[in-house]
Amino acid sequence: MKLPEVRGTLTADRPLADLTWLRVGGPAEWLFQPADAEDLSQFLAALDPAVPVFPMGVGSNLIVRDGGIRAVVIRLGRGFNAITVEGNRVTAGAAALDAHVARRAAEAGVDLTFLRTIPGAIGGAVRMNAGCYGTYVADHFVSAKAVARDGRVVTLTAEDLNFRYRQTDVPDGMVIIEATFEGERGDPAALEARMAEQLARRDASQPTKERSAGSTFRNPAGFSSTGREDDTHELKAWKLIDDAGMRGARLGGAQMSEKHSNFLINAGGATAADLEGLGEEVRKRVLQNSGISLEWEIMRVGEPAAD
Repeated sequence: MKLPEVRGTLTADRPLADLTWLRVGGPAEWLFQPADAEDLSQFLAALDPAVPVFPMGVGSNLIVRDGGIRAVVIRLGRGFNAITVEGNRVTAGAAALDAHVARRAAEAGVDLTFLRTIPGAIGGAVRMNAGCYGTYVADHFVSAKAVARDGRVVTLTAEDLNFRYRQTDVPDGMVIIEATFEGERGDPAALEARMAEQLARRDASQPTKERSAGSTFRNPAGFSSTGREDDTHELKAWKLIDDAGMRGARLGGAQMSEKHSNFLINAGGATAADLEGLGEEVRKRVLQNSGISLEWEIMRVGEPAAD
């Protein structure tokens, strides 16, 4: 397959395991790392419309199956990680890490502290309507810029994205390149202190030192943990997994964390098949035990290894 000329980097059969937090998965048929938005736009405009495209962030919420991805995987890098603050508004490139955006905003006295403990980068946070402690991207979102599959640069509104719990309506093949958020004003020192408290709380309850991809399943309650004392746990994924006896369950090198049972971890030498297989076993046991069908929060893409 002949691909358009680029100024960035285009690599055939590029292994993806080292680009995901779970460190598993086969190769991308092609990996494209565009130099900038214009490079990306020109590439997509010239690429045969029949060729599938998969935008990949920092791989924090992703299982790439062992057979790899038959598509052009697009991964944004240095040309897409700028963060600027104007008044109450913060604009960040899609490759900027959520934690970096929270810290830069806090330094400027803008409260986007909810982003501090969310793993991953801004493009994925918008696509997934990421959130924690009862606050979501949707609550602070102003607009986003994206490159459509045909190469057009478009502006997306909240209406276009139709934010829901852990979901949006970003069309297939569209690549988000930056987003603008608005936050309340706050004292930088107080915002910094709040983020430090959130980090300590996260580290106490989640396996942050392990190879995980964040929460494995969506909460059937339809919202993330609020962190409040009166937060109920009956419809939280971790509680349903515990009740089904699957905390600490293992399959090959995959394990449901002993520390937080809604975290799927690569405990050493796991394959993508181990991780996905364990997740499906958890779903089966929870359904048998509670009648509730857990939905994956981690994206699973690509094809299984050939037998």
